[in-house]
Amino acid sequence: MKFTFDRDALLKEISIAQEIISTKNALSILSNVYFKAENGTLVIKATDTKVNFETRIPVDIEEPGSTTVLCDKLLNILNNLPSGDIEFKQEDINIFIKPISKKASFKLKSIASDKFPEFSSNDTIPYFEVSSGEFKKMITQTIFAVSDDQTRYFMNGVSFEKKDENLIMVATDGRRLAYIAKPLVQGVNDFNQIIIPIKVLNIILKRAPAEGNIFISVLDKTIFFKFGNYDLSSVLIDGAFPNYQRVIPEKQEFYFEIDKKELSEALRRVALLVEQKSHRVYFEITPGTLIISSQESEIGTAKEEIPCRYEGEEVKIALNYLYIEEPLKVIDSERICIEFTEKMHAITLRPEPAEDFFHIIMPMQME
Repeated sequence: MKFTFDRDALLKEISIAQEIISTKNALSILSNVYFKAENGTLVIKATDTKVNFETRIPVDIEEPGSTTVLCDKLLNILNNLPSGDIEFKQEDINIFIKPISKKASFKLKSIASDKFPEFSSNDTIPYFEVSSGEFKKMITQTIFAVSDDQTRYFMNGVSFEKKDENLIMVATDGRRLAYIAKPLVQGVNDFNQIIIPIKVLNIILKRAPAEGNIFISVLDKTIFFKFGNYDLSSVLIDGAFPNYQRVIPEKQEFYFEIDKKELSEALRRVALLVEQKSHRVYFEITPGTLIISSQESEIGTAKEEIPCRYEGEEVKIALNYLYIEEPLKVIDSERICIEFTEKMHAITLRPEPAEDFFHIIMPMQME
């Protein structure tokens, strides 16, 4: 097996492969990336047995063949080589990597390609199309709210479902909830509510284009994605996602509007003296003013006042500042609306004017 490739083109794909691979054990085939060179194309595959990745790049082939090589070390080598053509040659179990422009060479051990896990063929899978930009927005508005509690595995991913005339994504960790709905396009196949692991969603978020479409298919316990030269699949999380509709308030009695930038900056400053275990801050809302303050501690306290649009009685709510800060980072509007009914009932954070997404946050005890 022998071929010449462009360093930058392969580096991009190996970087994605390394995001999927979950081990750096040189003796494990799952630490390796799969190469197959034929007909002017290099097929690249990587897997952790739950997420599969496949792509193709053009290469100049002298001898076709297939092999696997330790992904982590190959990535390190490519990162430290200059742009340009690089020769890849296999002799027995040894792989030699030589940049054309430098008198340098590297030798890596390989593992036979027949030991690499087989990928299911997706040639006959029925796909539907969604806008790449819209799908990435759905991920952006939800993924940060996923629970990292491994004992509640059914909340370790993002719920995805077709409901009425919408595609809906929801994430929750039990103390907050992120929701977004996008109108259906024609040709979306029926599928039950599923839970998508965040690893594959993170890859789509970083790698899918802003323009064009993503092809999606839900089949049994696996979800498939296609965009550009990429094929991705992921085993779904097995479990029942919480009934999120019960958490969403049907109606909120009060609300205040505020400038997003002013809120973000004030929250960031007050957070400098927030107790880092609880992350508790206080929102004191009065007509025309929001006062944000940290909890009194041995270190001290912080307080800041910013103008807001509010008509109602004075109310004070305790919140985890991260649950406010993280949604603000992914909301594009200049104004924010925070809706509430009682200080210990769920609040709703949304852009103003309202869009197709919102965030639900549970208040904390005042203490």
